[in-house]
Amino acid sequence: MTAPDVFSPGQLGPVRLRNRIIKSATFEGATPRGVVTDELVDFHVRHAEGGVGMTTVAYCAVAPEGRTDRHQILMTADAVAGLRGLTDAVHATGAAISAQLGHAGPVANAVSNRLPALAPWRRISPLSLRLTRTAGKADIERIVRAHAEAAVCAAEAGFDAVELHFGHNYLISSFLSPKLNRRDDEFGGALRNRARPALEVARAVRAAVGDRIAVTAKLNMDDGVPGGFWLEESIEVAQWLESDGSLDALVLTAGSSLLNPMYLFTGEVPLRDFAAQFPAPQRLGIRLAGRAFLREYPYREAYLLDRARQFRRNLRMPLILLGGITEKSTMDTAMAEGFSFVAMARALLREPNLPRLIEADPGTKSACIHCNKCMPTIYDGTRCVLVPH
Repeated sequence: MTAPDVFSPGQLGPVRLRNRIIKSATFEGATPRGVVTDELVDFHVRHAEGGVGMTTVAYCAVAPEGRTDRHQILMTADAVAGLRGLTDAVHATGAAISAQLGHAGPVANAVSNRLPALAPWRRISPLSLRLTRTAGKADIERIVRAHAEAAVCAAEAGFDAVELHFGHNYLISSFLSPKLNRRDDEFGGALRNRARPALEVARAVRAAVGDRIAVTAKLNMDDGVPGGFWLEESIEVAQWLESDGSLDALVLTAGSSLLNPMYLFTGEVPLRDFAAQFPAPQRLGIRLAGRAFLREYPYREAYLLDRARQFRRNLRMPLILLGGITEKSTMDTAMAEGFSFVAMARALLREPNLPRLIEADPGTKSACIHCNKCMPTIYDGTRCVLVPH
């Protein structure tokens, strides 16, 4: 059987995408006061006009304490009208649009949110330096409902898909992690218990939206942390999600925003640029101790592919490959090996029109140099610093 070309249309659940390239979720830093702005619309229209099949809005929280920062969209009925303008603008280009939904859990900024961050187990957050609050059963039930309600709001706002955030040690991911989840109740201990929040969220969202929109989930293949969630357990959770039939695809990711963020990104660590975003006392601390948190991993093309292949061998459901995908040859490899879509992020910040350039000339090389200096720009508008702003 001949592999499809990445520029051929692809079916994602009930949604037909014009091609198989997805703009991955990268927090845009363009929602002061948590509302849709012209900058947010322009950001996604730029990528849609650049040729992706679908662009992903990040990050839409399902609960007030689940934001990584209070200047994030809270996906409730109040947000629908503003988001409708965004989805209409993207649809006018011929692209589809997805909303990333989630609860940041221990990654939430309790200081900014003015609310305690929730976690499976009480601990000091290295991000806010405050104690998290242990999520009770009532909290988990509320957050499961909140995901379903947020997905309905996304559908009403015109989104074609939602991406459930089960990665990076956000709340659902932190429950999966044996390092972060030391509970002895029905949500802790055995893997089936630790996976309950993920399975319940996926089921609730599917029940709420039916086939109105596509439902995907971003799942950690591994946390990149000793004692954390690892491949064998992740494959088993993925098989349970597949068996449930709640999802149209899995997005395969890795790393911990809480404990080891560079494990996902790889490449250079822009420590000085990160430090410059903070007041003087914190700036000095980041420059002195930041290397222990922001570890450097060498960049290579398709750096998550080897791990993702293990999921492809063990699953039948559609999978979305991300991680250093910048060349047509890599996309061809992904299609040939049975991945349904590829996702791109940093390379598109440098060149939003990279998909069109590659379609016109398959030998095109990305101009992204993997310096990661785009990462600190999330505080004032995510962008490539090498491109005039």
